[in-house]
Amino acid sequence: MRLPTLASTVERRLLVNYRVDPPAISRLLPAALRPQLVAGYAVAGICLIRLGNVRPTWAPKAVGLRSENAAHRIAVEWDGPDGIQTGVYIPRRDTGSRLNTWAGGRIFPGEHHIADFQVHETGKELHVSYTTRDDATRVEIAATVDDDLHDSRLFSNLEQVSAFFRRGSAGYSATKTGHHLDGMRLDTRRWQVTACQAQRATSTFFENPDRFPPGAATFDCALLMRDIPARWHSLPAMPVETDVSGSVPSDARM
Repeated sequence: MRLPTLASTVERRLLVNYRVDPPAISRLLPAALRPQLVAGYAVAGICLIRLGNVRPTWAPKAVGLRSENAAHRIAVEWDGPDGIQTGVYIPRRDTGSRLNTWAGGRIFPGEHHIADFQVHETGKELHVSYTTRDDATRVEIAATVDDDLHDSRLFSNLEQVSAFFRRGSAGYSATKTGHHLDGMRLDTRRWQVTACQAQRATSTFFENPDRFPPGAATFDCALLMRDIPARWHSLPAMPVETDVSGSVPSDARM
């Protein structure tokens, strides 16, 4: 079923990016997907996004909703009818909005877990942390806005990293059933990215030794987008192949 297109303002989108050993990330992916590689690494991370004015495209801004949200993401590619497609696989979505936890997978694609967010933000500084109510995920990011990208081993400059993430506008999210992935595409006519320097970046998702052996997932860089008008289009669900037992890896449907 195609769900309605949503309009919104991306008030803040902080992308916290990790370079990851490909074998460690590959085992988290459904069979149809494979990691995109940059400089020999897989690319994964956390999207910490505050959305404002979220509403159906036909509705006025005055009825729009506002929420803090987060997604753990893996840059992936897959074979489509017209060749290789690129986007992100999202094993986990979290939100501070109870409405989003109810509406995700019903009114719009993407099932969410409820979380408690703490945010301190100025023009130059950002501190975002959250803990999910099921205590499965804890994240803390402290960063300052910078003029350029520094110390990244994945990308040589801001233009290169901006182009990479702009190509990943399609996102496919894990679902509870494990039989399909919910799909959504971000569409914006004004793509503007600035660099950040992270003083602290922690996530229990990437620091879980059962998921990533020590050194397999390392912080690489952070990016910031602010005040971007955006539309969110639902995509056809992507079937998930199961093994002979009829199950998919548990990490692939977190």
